[in-house]
Amino acid sequence: MTAKIIRQPVVLNFDNSAGIPQSALSLDLTEWQERIRFGCKWKQFQALEHYLNQQHFPNTEQLGCVLMGSGDYHHITQLLLQRLTTQEPIHLIVCDNHPDNMRYPFGIHCGSWVYWASKLPQVARIDVIGICSSDISLKHAWENHWSPLYKGKLHYWSLHQDASWTKWIGAKENWHHFENADQLMQNFLQTLTLLTEPRYLSIDKDVLSQTVVQTNWDQGEFLYSHLEQLIQACHSKLIGADITGDVSAYQYKSLFKRFLSESDGQNEPQDEQIKLWQIEQIKMNEKLVELLQAAFIQ
Repeated sequence: MTAKIIRQPVVLNFDNSAGIPQSALSLDLTEWQERIRFGCKWKQFQALEHYLNQQHFPNTEQLGCVLMGSGDYHHITQLLLQRLTTQEPIHLIVCDNHPDNMRYPFGIHCGSWVYWASKLPQVARIDVIGICSSDISLKHAWENHWSPLYKGKLHYWSLHQDASWTKWIGAKENWHHFENADQLMQNFLQTLTLLTEPRYLSIDKDVLSQTVVQTNWDQGEFLYSHLEQLIQACHSKLIGADITGDVSAYQYKSLFKRFLSESDGQNEPQDEQIKLWQIEQIKMNEKLVELLQAAFIQ
């Protein structure tokens, strides 16, 4: 009889926002916050990867759900994907209010990492689901990387936003538009039944409605029930998972980063507001981690 693999949840603690679920390993990365938050140069990204490899960071077969704090750290998913040792192609599912496929010439950042993930040979397909952001509108079309879309490797699943410009780049079939979150999830789950690859699920909680949790980014329309349905559909097929979208505030020392974050429309809530929002966020993390931990491949 094959022994059950015990996967350990890990908190990459950049900003003290995610909480520490039961049995989770917490790695203190607060000293990396200035270098990594929002975006970083590739040299800094590689330095973080080297540092984590020197810590008691579980290998991919023993790694459970990873919590990374603020959505400003969503590009760390790229680092986790790079660590996957499987030779089998994987299906990356990203729950996010934004496409995270935007152009960023200074390295990698939280809004560009999906493009870099599309270049990984082990990633066969990427679906970004729950997009309500105007990042995919005609006005911002030029800011999106087109190549993963017209190659069919990347699919956008959106609400309310018009991305019909995708037809002009030969990617019309890779934009899926719906009037409400129930329709979107129902159609995505039907598509999922046709796909057999092991799945990596990355959840940015800005995909959730403000009635569920509060983040410091503009938010989508998913409810907890939509995430629950999705995770259940991934049961025994999950090879990796992470969660971002917690709320925290940080004052950059770098004027350049301060300019970039302010120009990207982030809200800066007050400290007392943050503490209240974090209570609900941590409760949500605990529920999601429990579901995700049960969905991993054994």
